[in-house]
Amino acid sequence: MREDGKIDYIEWPGGDLPATKAFYSAAFGWRFTDYGPDYVAFEGEGADGGFAKPQDGSSDRPLVILYAHDLEAMLDKVVAAGGTITAPIFGFPGGRRFHFTDPSGNELGVWSAAAGA
Repeated sequence: MREDGKIDYIEWPGGDLPATKAFYSAAFGWRFTDYGPDYVAFEGEGADGGFAKPQDGSSDRPLVILYAHDLEAMLDKVVAAGGTITAPIFGFPGGRRFHFTDPSGNELGVWSAAAGA
């Protein structure tokens, strides 16, 4: 069961996805699910996550993603606590999310599953 505010997913930059998949498969036995040419996901490896080809404006660092049942309410809490929104709520296959930085400049994301998921 996913819980509000808990680490749910970690996303890494992955420029050469076939090589990245081959490395993690060979070194650690990870299995992947492809979501188009620019994204691969893994699960059951201690934490779920994925590798994404860099996009304009994307970070070159890993992105820790928290979960929220009510994305708008969580965005309001982040702002009230002093976080800075770096990417307002946007949709993606499977749900919606936003990004923010904390007072130390760390960027994180918060996501919520698509209705009915």
